[in-house]
Amino acid sequence: MQKVDVIIIGAGAAGLMCAATAGYRGKQVLVLDNAKKAGRKILISGGGKCNFTNTKVEPSNFLCQNPHFVKSALARYPSSQFIELVERHGVAFEQRKHGQLFALNSAKDILDVLLTECDWAGVQIQLKTEITKINKFDQGFQLVTSAGEYQCNSLVVATGGLSMPKLGATPFGYKIAEQFGLKVLPTSAGLVPFTWHQGDKTLFEPLSGISMPVAVSSVSGVEFKEDMLLTHRGLSGPVMLQISSYWRAGEPIYINLLPELDVTLALNELRDQQPKLSLKNALSRFLVKRFAETWLTQQKFTDSPLNQINHGEWARLCQTLTRWPLLMNGTEGYRTAEVTLGGVDTNELSSKDMSAKKVAGLYFIGEVVDVSGWLGGFNFQWAWSSGVACGLSDTL
Repeated sequence: MQKVDVIIIGAGAAGLMCAATAGYRGKQVLVLDNAKKAGRKILISGGGKCNFTNTKVEPSNFLCQNPHFVKSALARYPSSQFIELVERHGVAFEQRKHGQLFALNSAKDILDVLLTECDWAGVQIQLKTEITKINKFDQGFQLVTSAGEYQCNSLVVATGGLSMPKLGATPFGYKIAEQFGLKVLPTSAGLVPFTWHQGDKTLFEPLSGISMPVAVSSVSGVEFKEDMLLTHRGLSGPVMLQISSYWRAGEPIYINLLPELDVTLALNELRDQQPKLSLKNALSRFLVKRFAETWLTQQKFTDSPLNQINHGEWARLCQTLTRWPLLMNGTEGYRTAEVTLGGVDTNELSSKDMSAKKVAGLYFIGEVVDVSGWLGGFNFQWAWSSGVACGLSDTL
């Protein structure tokens, strides 16, 4: 039976970051994962370029039942420190909208940074290993695996969430939490595209590929302004991924199709200047023509000359263009979700070092915890920060 100081379950962003941090502190660290390769989610993120963090990352960029929980980890390892790490390794990167940072060449460059750090820190990474049983002893843990048995003083769970099961995502981390009596909050897909109801799908599917800047808000009042993409299945694009994390089944979303325009003023002026202009052609001045036609059909507006639209319909037109209530069928689920909402209740963990309050030597980091970031590098920054916070723990 191999004995080490720390076993980390999960060779993803959080697990590798924690492993390197603990290794540099002189701990003997073993990382176990059932995957064939480490960091598979890192490799596909950001379209293969890995949006590894943002220039500005604040607690307000995260969803959590306890909004203050992320403050400690982010304070111990801000985004500037990971940027410095990337620079030290000579990785070229670029800044895009909203301060998002992407590897210039490949996401593999970011993964190589982590694997190199683990190598320098003396970390052992063992893949293709299935864990079948975990036992707790007074002085640590015993893990029964497909590759034999292991003992450790500290056990770190960095298994990730349920998003993208094709990459090997499982509920294993939640089961570990439940085994040791920790509360797990209900999970759902986040940062995920929406799907149409059949009637709307028939109407809008031919518009697949059209993108437009919009503002979208949830029932709770949260709003994002970004591009919306129509797909053959529903609605996607950055703004839809963002708002999906605040959406609940059965609730509408509200879309402002012309967020940079005073719609009432613009349409009134157009009606004064060209009273005989048809409604379809009028909206085509501001929206993609095919979308304008379909949207008018969906909203049951008659394509009349502007000067023939009665006061009630005119008011409805202006209101609906700026607050289009749309009831989506659902989302594409974990299959394409970038994050998992919910997870291990943060009330069960120390915000200082990510340790379980009830179980000495047990830690949970990364996406398995009830913390999810906005679209972009926020989720990776949470992985880096929580991993470092755990790895710097005096009790690890």
